[in-house]
Amino acid sequence: PDSSERTPDRVQLLDSINGPEDLKPLTAAQMPLLAKEIREFLVDSVSKTGGHLGPNLGVVELTLALHRVFDSPQDAIVFDTGHQAYVHKLLTGRRDDFVNLRKKGGLSGYPSRTESEHDIVENSHASTGLSWADGIAKARRLQGRRDRYTVAVIGDGALTGGMAWEAINNISADKDLPLVIVVNDNERSYAPTTGGLADHLATLRMTRGYERFLDWGKSTLARTPVVGSAMYETLHGMKKGLKDIVAPQGMFEDLGLKYLGPIDGHDEAAVESALRRARAFGGPVLVHVITQKGRGYAPAREDEADRFHAVGVINPETGLAFAEGGRIWTDEFSEEMCEIGAERPDVVAVTAAMMIPVGLDKFAERFPDRVFDVGIAEQHALTMASGLAFAGLHPVVAVYATFLNRAFDQLLMDAALHKAGITVVLDRAGVTGTDGPSHNGMWDMTISAVVPGLRLAAPRDGAQVRRQLREAIDVSNGPTVLRFPKGVVAHSIDRVGHLGSLDVLHETSQGSVDLLIVGVGTMASTAISVAEKLETQGLSVRVVDPRWVLPVSPDLLQAVKHTVAVAVIEDNLVAGGIGSAVTLALRQAGHSAPVHCYGIPKEFLRHASRGQVLEQIGLTPDAIATSLGNEIRRDS
Repeated sequence: PDSSERTPDRVQLLDSINGPEDLKPLTAAQMPLLAKEIREFLVDSVSKTGGHLGPNLGVVELTLALHRVFDSPQDAIVFDTGHQAYVHKLLTGRRDDFVNLRKKGGLSGYPSRTESEHDIVENSHASTGLSWADGIAKARRLQGRRDRYTVAVIGDGALTGGMAWEAINNISADKDLPLVIVVNDNERSYAPTTGGLADHLATLRMTRGYERFLDWGKSTLARTPVVGSAMYETLHGMKKGLKDIVAPQGMFEDLGLKYLGPIDGHDEAAVESALRRARAFGGPVLVHVITQKGRGYAPAREDEADRFHAVGVINPETGLAFAEGGRIWTDEFSEEMCEIGAERPDVVAVTAAMMIPVGLDKFAERFPDRVFDVGIAEQHALTMASGLAFAGLHPVVAVYATFLNRAFDQLLMDAALHKAGITVVLDRAGVTGTDGPSHNGMWDMTISAVVPGLRLAAPRDGAQVRRQLREAIDVSNGPTVLRFPKGVVAHSIDRVGHLGSLDVLHETSQGSVDLLIVGVGTMASTAISVAEKLETQGLSVRVVDPRWVLPVSPDLLQAVKHTVAVAVIEDNLVAGGIGSAVTLALRQAGHSAPVHCYGIPKEFLRHASRGQVLEQIGLTPDAIATSLGNEIRRDS
C-alpha cells in the first residue's frame, strides 16, 4: 500500500492500541489495516520531526507479530540497532509522545529505559544485540525462569559486524538456550549490505527448496552443450551435497541454530506463525525475515541511495525537504577526496557501511576499484587499512567519530605500533545532539591522546578541512586523524598572524597578554567570542588555533611564555582531552601558568539539539567568558 492513499477520518485501530496486550484480541483480518495505519502515522509524524523513517516502515508487520507472539516486558525483545524500534514504541504506549521525537525532553530516537519498561538496549552501535540477548537468556535460565523468552531482532547489516558472529558462536553451542534470533533482512544497513554474508543471505532469499532448484536445473542444464544432462543427473543423485547447494541455511544449522525461513516479512500471519514455531522449539532458533526498507511510502522506495534511512523535516506527500540544507562539513571532505584521488593513485578509501553518510559515494563513483566498504566492521577497517599501507597505498578510513571507539585496539596495536601511514577521518565529531548519548563523537580526542606517534588535526572551517586532509595524507610514518563536526560548515576564519605553526585568530595586542585561549577545531569561533567578551572586562587576550592539536606543538609551549594564564576550549571530553594534554606538556616543560579547560563533562548526554546541549553543559561564549573572568580574577 502507498501512504498517499490516506485513511479517511474515523476511529482508527491504532487509537485503541495502548500496549502490547491490546494487540492480542485483534483478528488476523485486522492486521493489514493496522499496519497501514501505522505506516501513515510514521510518515505523518516523522516528516514533522525528522528521524529514521525507512527502516521503521519496513518492520511494521514484523513488530506486530513480535508483540502478538511474545509478552513484553516479561519476554525481552532486543533491537539491533534501535533505530528500527519506532513501531515498538508505538505499540508500547508512546503514540502521543511522537510529536517530540528526538527533541529535548521528548522521545529518544532509540530505545530508552527511562521511557519504558519494554526497552532494554539503548546503545545505537550495531552488532551488540545478540550478545545482550545471549546474556539475558542465560541469566533467566540460570534463575529457573524458562517461561520468559528472549528475542533478538538484528538487521542483515548488523550481521556484518564481527561481534554478532562471536555471539552466534556462543549461542549455537548452547543447544537448549531459549533464544529466538530474528534476522530482519532488507539487504541494507544505511545503503545496500555488502560482503560474503550479504551474498549468502541473497542466496537464501532466492532459494525455496530443492524441488524448485531441480526444476530450474533440468531446464537450464539440459540446454548446456555436452555436460548439461550429465550434470543434472549428478546433482539429482546427490544427497547431503545437494542439500548444501540448494539449502544454504545449512550454514546456520551446521552451527547448531535451527533455521526458519525465508519468511515474507510483510505477511504478518506468516511471520507470526514462524515466531510461534520458534518459541516452541526450546533451543536457539534463527528466523529469517525478508522486508522492504521504506515499505508503503513511494518516495522512500524510489530513493535508491538509502530508502530514506534517516530524514529531516520533509513534505509527507512528496518526501522532499521543505528547505534546502546548507553546505555541510562532509561536503568539503567529499570534494577534496575526489581531487586528491585524481592526483594520487595510491590514495584509497575505506568505510564501514557508511559510504553515503561520510561522503565517499562520489569518490566511489570516480574510483570504484579504490574504495572498500567492509560492512559494520570498524575493527577490520583499521587493520585492513594498516595492511594497505604496508603494501604501499595510503588508505583514508572514514567513519563517524563515535565509531572510532570500536576500533581503539586496532588503531593502537595495528596502525600506531607498526607506524602505518593511514588517515582516519572522523565525521560527526563532538556534540551531535538529537541522536542521543551513543552518537555524540565526544571520546575520539581522549582516545587518540594515548596513542604513541598519532597526529590529530581539528580543522576550524571548510578550507582547513581540505588543507589538513592533504597534510594528513602526506604523512607516511604513522596514523593521522582528522575530525570535524556534523552540520553546516562554519564560516571561514582567517588568521591575523601566526606564531610558528599556530594560527593567531585574534589578539588584543602583539605583546604579552593576560590570557591565551586555544580554540580547538570548530570551537575556534567560540574562543574568539569569549575573547571579545573578556576584553570588555579589561583583559588582554590572544586566541590561537594549533590546527594539529596532537601531539602538543612546541610552538604552543613558546606562546605560553607571553601570557599569564591559558584556556583550552574543545568539543570533546574534557577529561583526557586536548586541555589535559596541553596541561601535561606545559608542566613537563616547566611552565606554571594556570590552565583552564572547557569541554564536555564525563557523562552521557541526553538527546537535544546541538545548541541546547552546549547550553546545558556550559560550552557557550557567555558561560565560558563568565567562568574565565572569575578564574582569572581568582588567579591574580
